Amino acid sequence: MATANSTRVRLTRGRIDSLACREGARQTFLWDTDAPGLGVRVTPSGAKSFVFQSRLHSRSLRITIDAVTAFASIDDVRAEARRLGDMIRAGIHPADARAEQAKAAEQARAEKVRAKVTVGEAWDAYVADQSSNWSEGHLQSHAQAMNAPGKARRRGKKKTVAGVLYPLRRKLLQDLTAEDLSELLVRQSSTRRPTTTALAFRLLRTFLNWANEHPEYCGLVDPAALLTKDVRRKVPRKKPKDDCLQREQLPAWFAAVRAIGDPVRAAYLQGLLLTGARPGELAALRWKDVDFSWSALTLRDKAEGERTIPLTPYLAELLQALPRRELANGKPNPWVFSSPTTQHGRMGEPNHAHSRAVAAAGLPHLTLHGLRRSFGTLSEWVGCPVGVVAQIQGHKPSAIAEKHYRRRPLDLLRMWHVKIEDWILEAGGVEKPEAGAPTLRLVM
Repeated sequence: MATANSTRVRLTRGRIDSLACREGARQTFLWDTDAPGLGVRVTPSGAKSFVFQSRLHSRSLRITIDAVTAFASIDDVRAEARRLGDMIRAGIHPADARAEQAKAAEQARAEKVRAKVTVGEAWDAYVADQSSNWSEGHLQSHAQAMNAPGKARRRGKKKTVAGVLYPLRRKLLQDLTAEDLSELLVRQSSTRRPTTTALAFRLLRTFLNWANEHPEYCGLVDPAALLTKDVRRKVPRKKPKDDCLQREQLPAWFAAVRAIGDPVRAAYLQGLLLTGARPGELAALRWKDVDFSWSALTLRDKAEGERTIPLTPYLAELLQALPRRELANGKPNPWVFSSPTTQHGRMGEPNHAHSRAVAAAGLPHLTLHGLRRSFGTLSEWVGCPVGVVAQIQGHKPSAIAEKHYRRRPLDLLRMWHVKIEDWILEAGGVEKPEAGAPTLRLVM
């Protein structure tokens, strides 16, 4: 209905141009007779816009269509007004429809972006999202699996080689196929150690499951379609390792390891045999994790986060003799097995020193993990319960090994652990420390 501030006429460009806001009014309307509900609104500033007025669910509704300059002809505006009228008669609020359209457009834009995501980009996001829950060794495994070739190494003149998964890095995530994985496994298995390729596959499998559950990548990959039986059959099978020190080999091993020129590496290698710890766990030991007063070590445990084990007398003597160094910034070096030459202050790679010692002793090949395996085997000589050994070594609880799992106190572990150490030292021809010997000796 026309009012003092509104008039109904057939809208023309001339009438719109001559429309002015009535004096003292906040706005004035000129309504079209050809398209019911269509009007022009003008404000005291002279701003003019097309509006549409109707009723929805028994409530008045007025919608601003656009500025009058946005339409080339009045017929175009009338067509828009009729479209709005049809929508409202169908019970749809135009603002809701616009919001749905905007949402659909945004989803379409996001889908275009998602479609361009590469395996490498998603992998980097995965590592950033999950790495806080990983051990340093697990993080390093991910870095090596996707390592770029041709980069300078921190040590030596050789360049880095491509990681097992690097060939997939630039491939679009949504284009990844089971055939890609099969070809990768065949190609990598011909030039890599089986354990390296198998580990990379396990990391990739976990990554794909994460991507499928992550909103940003969900739907781009289908792990079930990628990890087919044919793909899994091409994963190299790990051969069971059985490298382990025998009782009669202990004297030669101890003599060779104790003759290593670096006391830090010598102590570390003996520590692996006497604790059964994983190589990475012991290498990451900090001084704050060593309690000489209560004879305890706290290790970062991949199974349970961390575990505390006994600090046996001979191992305590080895650790007490290690140097307490400073970092380049003058702060105390936190690492038990430290180095004055490495950038991070930690001991360098001990594998080569151990391999040379094993060869000098005339022993068969023995890995660092073989020392961990040796601890479990040699502990049987003293009749130590399987559960005690498992708890010291950080194995996951096994109800098969023990009818029901027990969490034993540290003093009970210590009783057995000292027996194991004493037996190994005696079998190896190593003198055991005397009771009441000096407790702490610092070498700066």
